[in-house]
Amino acid sequence: MKYVDEYRDPELVKRLAAKMAEVSRTPVRFMELCGTHTMAIARHGLHHLFPPTVEMISGPGCPVCVTATEEIDRAILAAELDGVIVATFGDLVRVPGSVGTLAQRRARGARVEVIYSPLDAVQLAAENPGDQVVFLAIGFETTAPTAAAAALAAQAQGLDNFSLLPMHKLLPPAMNALLSGPDLGLHGFLCPGHVTTVIGTAYYQEVVRDYRLPCVVSGFEPADVMASILMLIQQIEAGQPRVEVQYGRAVSTQGNPQAQAVMNQVYRPADAPWRGLGVIPDSGLDLAEEFRHLDARERFDLEVEPVGDPPGCRCGEVLTGLIRPPECQLFGKACNPVNPVGPCMVSAEGTCAAYYKYRRD
Repeated sequence: MKYVDEYRDPELVKRLAAKMAEVSRTPVRFMELCGTHTMAIARHGLHHLFPPTVEMISGPGCPVCVTATEEIDRAILAAELDGVIVATFGDLVRVPGSVGTLAQRRARGARVEVIYSPLDAVQLAAENPGDQVVFLAIGFETTAPTAAAAALAAQAQGLDNFSLLPMHKLLPPAMNALLSGPDLGLHGFLCPGHVTTVIGTAYYQEVVRDYRLPCVVSGFEPADVMASILMLIQQIEAGQPRVEVQYGRAVSTQGNPQAQAVMNQVYRPADAPWRGLGVIPDSGLDLAEEFRHLDARERFDLEVEPVGDPPGCRCGEVLTGLIRPPECQLFGKACNPVNPVGPCMVSAEGTCAAYYKYRRD
């Protein structure tokens, strides 16, 4: 495909690997902040091409994985209500809460519909006027504008049977929490292309200024990732940390003003729980006052108690770069894709799923 095939060229990937080996002298530890990058590195075996001086670790870049257990419990509680249809993206149905999964509730008769766009949930509400449709609004800044557009569409259509369960997360506050937590020995960040397409690069300038850590916004094909890591290495070797955009075919420094505007119209920043990081101030999104009537938590009184991870599950430590999946005693044994204990083994962007399917190092 145009603009994609050239970034899958094996010869280009090999040349980038050779250039890495040529210029890399300083041992470095970089963190990829996007689960799609984690999966790309594993799927394409890129970790075998890194010089011995380069180590990559995964961060909290999988939106399903960082969703707290109590948020899953709240979604299950909604699914158990009479006359309610829960609409969700597919990854979420198998994520365990403290009381099971949405998939288990669906098997027992709950109405849980897998959709591909928030607007599908609006259409579901229009087609089922006798039922209440609750859309599980999950994801980073990438999906928040589309959920906001769904709220606007439902309001414009006068649908009083549509609501959202807000579970969105904002990446910059999570980066702040990581950088103010235990020292991970980081030398730079591989920054997410999709999120940055929306928010722009301004926040990463603060990371460079305050922590002297280089940031490179990367695309998702093998050559994208290799080129971006090479750019990080070159910044380190030159002693000149800065923000660079490798994914220039999609990302601009200012982001997407229209997406930002619709997000700011419908949502307001709010404290949010993150798996592995706890409650982070202003790291989530609640509905603004004029859209509060669309909040499923208030409409259905979806109160649940905060709970921790399942016994033995170390997803939180995996998500914050403290351990690699094989260091969890459940990995590949009690926890596997058929019987996942934690969300990192469920999601298509989960680090544990990537290691299980493609890696054993």
